[in-house]
Amino acid sequence: MTGIVHVLRALAAAGAALLAVTASAPVAAARPEPKAPPEFVDLRSVDPTIITEMRYTTAHNFMGEPVDGYRQPVCILTRPVARALRTAQQSLLRQGYSLKVYDCYRPQRAVDHFVRWAKDLDDQAMKDEFYPEVGKARLFEDGYIAEKSGHSRGSTVDLTLVKLPARPTGPYEPGEELTACYAPEAERFPDNSVDMGTGYDCFDTLSHTDDPRVRGEQRANRQFLKATLAGLGFVNLAEEWWHYTYRPEVFPDTYFDFPVARRSVAGH
Repeated sequence: MTGIVHVLRALAAAGAALLAVTASAPVAAARPEPKAPPEFVDLRSVDPTIITEMRYTTAHNFMGEPVDGYRQPVCILTRPVARALRTAQQSLLRQGYSLKVYDCYRPQRAVDHFVRWAKDLDDQAMKDEFYPEVGKARLFEDGYIAEKSGHSRGSTVDLTLVKLPARPTGPYEPGEELTACYAPEAERFPDNSVDMGTGYDCFDTLSHTDDPRVRGEQRANRQFLKATLAGLGFVNLAEEWWHYTYRPEVFPDTYFDFPVARRSVAGH
């Protein structure tokens, strides 16, 4: 019996020692979220009159769900881009228009989310609106999805024009009936912007800025936006009427991953 007691006491002592070591071990600190360099700003701090409709914080996008890294509907850009947009906005306001941004800086984690979604060929919940004529298996080959985005460098913005006074835009309700992004304006998802011929993020050749099938008022609106921005250093991506990159870029070779949130640029 004495031997058994001795063994039990030894085990209890060993257990107590192990608990002591565990309690004294430092707790691994949660990895802090990266913040934006001081060259990045919230667009509203530079020009609060520019309309902001950050689509990727919502479920109304080609994936049908909020995108990773988009914590708040805030447009973050490098400071020279924000200032150039302010100059464009001042000119547009005198003509009865406003800029509206759909997407600005995009973290790498969001791009990674796009890539994972594109590889899941079974998930086609938003096909009828955003890519009705494009097979999902072709999204990489056709250039609609890529593993890197210029948006992650902070000098690219997706935007459009709104005729003032701006009408309200109705909310998207997940599960509602979808209409092709290139349908006539009255049939597409309601947007208070001018008619550009397609909706935002329309995966179709009709989104090419100079597609010859886009004529009349729609073509004039695209050219008005392009002319307004071109003289201020913005270069349009020919495949997307909404996509503009400011040159020279502040960070031409860096792809950032801080979240889209006000705290990322707090104090800038």
